[in-house]
Formats: sequence, structure tokens, C-alpha cells
Amino acid sequence: MPTVDSTALVSLLGSSRARLLSLLEEPLPTVELARRLRVTPSAVSQHLRVLHSTGLVTRTRDGRHVLYRRSTLGGRLTATATRPRTHDS
Repeated sequence: MPTVDSTALVSLLGSSRARLLSLLEEPLPTVELARRLRVTPSAVSQHLRVLHSTGLVTRTRDGRHVLYRRSTLGGRLTATATRPRTHDS
């Protein structure tokens, strides 16, 4: 599998979506994500819609809240981006 650095992930997703995806190791609601990122819940919601439609996050309902979490694909993408880069000889 080719190595990817975090700047490549930011180039692909944009810095806001890359940061959001990195926070979703555990299930979190939109309001908590907005608090951690210091942005509005509506901004987080817009990014989550895109990440969900591309299969990078999953969502489940928990009472009145919708919890978001990285999907397997999103997890592989972020894990690949955070691995130390190696150079082929």
C-alpha cells in the first residue's frame, strides 16, 4: 500500500474535513464536534454530510442525537496519512 502524508490528506479533503475526520475515532454528535473545532454546528453538519455521502463516516441515532464515527474506509485513510513516511530506494 502506498504511503500518504497528512498534507496529502488535507489536499484531498480540505483542512476542516481532515481535522473533523481525525476527531471521529469515537462516536460524537455534531454539537460536540463543533465545540472541539470551535466552529458552528451548521458548519460541522455541512462537512459531515459530505464525509457521510463519500463513505468516510457513519452515523447512528442515539435518542435525540445523531452520532458520527469514522467508517472503516475513513479509518484506513486517516491511518495511512498518519503513518511515518518511508522512501523507496
